[in-house]
Amino acid sequence: MKAVGARLPRYDANEHVSAGTRYVDDVRIPGTLWAKALRSPHDHAEIVSIDTSAAEAMEGVHAVVTYKDVHKNIHGHIEGLGVPGDEPLLAETHVRYKGQPVAAVAADNEELAVRATEAIKVTYKELPSLLDVRKAFDGDAPQVHHWGNWYPHFEGEMDRRQIRKGDIDKAFEDADVIVQGVYRPAAIEHIPMETQVCQVVPEAGGRFVVYSATQAMYFSMGVVAAHLNWPLNKLKFVGGTTGGGFGGKVDTATETITTLLAIKSHRPVRWRWTRMEEFLCSSTRAPWHMEIADAVTKDGWILGRKMLTLHDAGAFARFSPYGVTKHAFHHTGAYTIPNLEFNGFVVYTNRIPTTAMRGFGVTSVSFATETHIERIAQTLGMDPIELRMKNATRLGDTSPNGIPYVDPSTVPVIQAISNAAGFELPAHYRTMTSAMRSGEDLPAHLVAQMGNPEDH
Repeated sequence: MKAVGARLPRYDANEHVSAGTRYVDDVRIPGTLWAKALRSPHDHAEIVSIDTSAAEAMEGVHAVVTYKDVHKNIHGHIEGLGVPGDEPLLAETHVRYKGQPVAAVAADNEELAVRATEAIKVTYKELPSLLDVRKAFDGDAPQVHHWGNWYPHFEGEMDRRQIRKGDIDKAFEDADVIVQGVYRPAAIEHIPMETQVCQVVPEAGGRFVVYSATQAMYFSMGVVAAHLNWPLNKLKFVGGTTGGGFGGKVDTATETITTLLAIKSHRPVRWRWTRMEEFLCSSTRAPWHMEIADAVTKDGWILGRKMLTLHDAGAFARFSPYGVTKHAFHHTGAYTIPNLEFNGFVVYTNRIPTTAMRGFGVTSVSFATETHIERIAQTLGMDPIELRMKNATRLGDTSPNGIPYVDPSTVPVIQAISNAAGFELPAHYRTMTSAMRSGEDLPAHLVAQMGNPEDH
C-alpha cells in the first residue's frame, strides 16, 4: 500500500534514458542468419510460377521457404473469435497487395539475403486493382477477394455489422431538420521507433525460442503454433520491451516466417524490417468512410440516426471484423439516440491489410460523431456544449445494442471541461447529474428506450 498515491519513478525509466534497455534487436546469438522476404511488386496479380532454384544454389543461402513449406498456410488472426482465416502466410495463387510476402530466405548476411530474394523468379499475370472502398460495390469493380469485396461472415452469415433500434422511420418523419455529413479519416502509419523484429533460436531438444517484439505474446505464440501445426510446448516466446507498437505489433508479422527459416536451416535466424519495409509493408490504421444522417428537433433533441460505415480492411480481414463491431457499438458517441439504423461493412481493397491502432474502431467513430455534433449545433444555431449536455448519456439510457448504462460519465466530463475552459453553462446544466432522466430531461421520445441499470 506504500505505492498508492505516492510519486514513484517508473521502474524502467533509468534504463530507457541511459540507453540500457534491452530490445529484441539487442539479442546476440552466434551463427545467426539474416532473413529477408521477396514481396509482391503488384497491387493485384495471379501467380503463374515461382522458381527458387537460383536462390537455393547460392553459396551462403541456408534456407528458402514458400507456401509449400507451411503446414497450414491460411490461418486467421482471430479464428478463436469466429472469424475464419483468409490470409496466406506466403502467397500461393494470387498476390492481393503490393508488399505481400511470396517467399523468404535465410542467408549468412543481410546483403546476401537481399540478393537471394532478387534471384527468385516469379511470373505474374497482373490483374485490375481496387483502391477505393467507395467503388467496391460497383457492378464493374475488380473482385479483390475470394469472398467478394466485403466480409460476409458476421453472425448469421450476414455481410455487415447491423444495428436496429427503435423506429427509425418515425424518427425521421417527426424531425424538424435532417443533418447529414460524411467523414473520412485517412490511414495512419504507427511509425514505431523499433521496426518489426524477431530472433528465433533452435534448441537441441527440438524446441524453438522466439524473441519477439509482439504486443500480444500468447496470441502470437498461438498463431505460430497453428501455422506449424505444433503444440505450444514446442515454442518458447521471450518478450520484453517493445519499442513502440500502438496496435501495430499484434499482427504476428515476422515470427512465423522467421521460425520456418530456422526450422529449415537448423540455425538461429533474425528478421529485422528496414524502415522502408515498415513504411511500405506494415499494417496501418484503417481508412474509414462514414456517412451520418440525424433526425433532429429544432430545440436540439437527436431523435434518430442513420449511419453507413465502410471500413477499409485492405486485402485481408485480420482484425477488421472486430474493429467494426466495436465501431458499431459506439456509433452514437457519448449521446443517447433512441432510434438507430447502422450498417457497417468490412470492405476489401488491394491496399496493405489494416490493423488495430489506439482505441481500434472507436477513435474513428468518435471523430465522426463529435464533428457531427458541431454540424448539428451550427445548423440549429445552438451552443454545441448545451447540445451535448441535452443529449448526454444518463443512468438507465440504453446503448446502441440496448444495454442500460450503469455508470455514464458524459455529464460530469462536459461540466469539468466547461469549468476548465471558463464556459458558463446555464443553471440547469450546471446542476445536472448522471442520475436517471425525469421531468424535462425525459421527453416522450426517450421513454421507450429507458432500461433498468440494476438488471446489468
